[in-house]
Amino acid sequence: MFEPFSDLQLREMEDARKNLKRLERRDSWLWWSAITVMLLLMLAVVAVSLPGLLRESDQIFQLNISLAIHALVGLVLLFNVYAVYQQWLIRRLRGQTAQHLELLSSLKIRAEEFHRLATRDPLTGLSNRRLGEERLTGEVSRSERYGHPLSVLMLDLNRFKAINDQYGHAAGDATLQAFANRLNKVIRTSDLAVRLGGDEFLIILPECPAERIPSLLARLGSLDVEYQGKKIAVTSAAGWAGYENGEAPEQLLERADKALYATKREQQGRASAPALLRDS
Repeated sequence: MFEPFSDLQLREMEDARKNLKRLERRDSWLWWSAITVMLLLMLAVVAVSLPGLLRESDQIFQLNISLAIHALVGLVLLFNVYAVYQQWLIRRLRGQTAQHLELLSSLKIRAEEFHRLATRDPLTGLSNRRLGEERLTGEVSRSERYGHPLSVLMLDLNRFKAINDQYGHAAGDATLQAFANRLNKVIRTSDLAVRLGGDEFLIILPECPAERIPSLLARLGSLDVEYQGKKIAVTSAAGWAGYENGEAPEQLLERADKALYATKREQQGRASAPALLRDS
């Protein structure tokens, strides 16, 4: 399955954030160190020069005091040069780290967008066929390994072509979007609603025995779509199948698809709520 952002890239982002925080702490420490050292040097200059003020007649002592003061001033200047260099270096490293972090964040956003485009149906926002097939393969493996029940439900809108012909394709798009929204409201968070294409939908129901599907379809019911002041009645045909041990995902879908088209044959010419046919 396509990963929106790799673990390595996520670790790089976290490392960049940690490096940025370390540089900020180092910057703060350097400032306080500079202030502390300058205060100590100033105290040292005062401490060394104060006796000289009291012993002005001693020229040798005055000379020593002068040399000591010049040495301390030189140390202050050297430390200031070092501090300025360190500040420049830290700012440079912090700028580079921030740029790296910004680049990684931008790549993460793009990767998530590519993942969304690759796995989502652009019209309804449901998962697309590719993601549905990948999820079904994983759920079949999990069901076979642990013995959990697994069901798939296939849905097909009734008279969808007539809706497009009578109201236009924009109305058909609105109908698909409204139906997708209804699906998302009636399924569980662990379920996955998929648009297979056109007006065909698939719902993957992990840990759900087939016997529970009629109650889900009862919640789904029929739907009235408002479009340009008109109400479009929307109903659907349904067919489903429960996973049987050792069955391939394609076989499970094939059985549900056969059940769906058997239902559609029974519904021809009727516009009432969908008839339900359970896979045998």
